[in-house]
Amino acid sequence: MKSVVQSAQEMGQPPFGVIPLSDAIGAEIVGLDLREPLPQPVFNAIRDTWHAHGVLLFRGQTLDELAQAGFGSRFGELGKVLNNHNGRSYLPGVMYISNVREDGKLVGALPDGEMYFHSDQCYVERPGMATMLYAMEVPAYGGNTLFANMYAAYDTLPESVRSRVEGKLALNVYDYENNATSRGSEPRDGVPSYAHPIVRTHPATGRKALYVNRLMTHHIVGMDRAESDALLEQLFDHQERPEFIYEHVWTPGDLLIWDNRCTLHARTDFDASQRRMMRRVAILGDKPY
Repeated sequence: MKSVVQSAQEMGQPPFGVIPLSDAIGAEIVGLDLREPLPQPVFNAIRDTWHAHGVLLFRGQTLDELAQAGFGSRFGELGKVLNNHNGRSYLPGVMYISNVREDGKLVGALPDGEMYFHSDQCYVERPGMATMLYAMEVPAYGGNTLFANMYAAYDTLPESVRSRVEGKLALNVYDYENNATSRGSEPRDGVPSYAHPIVRTHPATGRKALYVNRLMTHHIVGMDRAESDALLEQLFDHQERPEFIYEHVWTPGDLLIWDNRCTLHARTDFDASQRRMMRRVAILGDKPY
């Protein structure tokens, strides 16, 4: 029996549909079962759609670890997992985001609560290019993921602010013990950190995007601390404006992939007594410029 993809190609039709998720960012891909082999031209079309929209949603998927990691690896090399709680995953690029406990121990990372806007792995030399999250169990309410368009945030910066940040670096810090889901005060010595451009250029689209975030960006390199704090707060408030944001309400079987080079994401709070189990795959990127 021919697959949907094969039949569409033979009839000269697009192999999938595209539905915008919001005016701000994101698109849903319809008509694909990601367990099926994807010919390279079909994957190329998916990647082009992703570059155009920043976030892609695939609903109603039934994926095991191998299938999810395999699809993720089409985008690039899988990144390293920092927190593989209790050896839950047998694949090196897979991580669980969960508040579920087995034998009294968490089987995933970042279990509960609200999480500020951030870009994954921005605290290393080669941050995550993309993150792919698959919903297995979700609470009845909350635990939604917000996505913010950093192209739009940069494009709408006042010229007076843009001139102050062009060419500047900001230090991004990962302090997991003290600051996993919300911004703390001062990070501990020796935690992972790296300085990246405040404005980065997307290597595929050539567009500029803001590359700071409320959760992990600590200060602007070479700037007086008070001035740095004030300018960063102005940038954070600007990039989190409602008109730049799409809020995704999860359903089991949803697969989302987002581009960390031009988006930020955050998590809304939820009832910690309700189970939430997500499987994450991170795709390694290049050094921002």
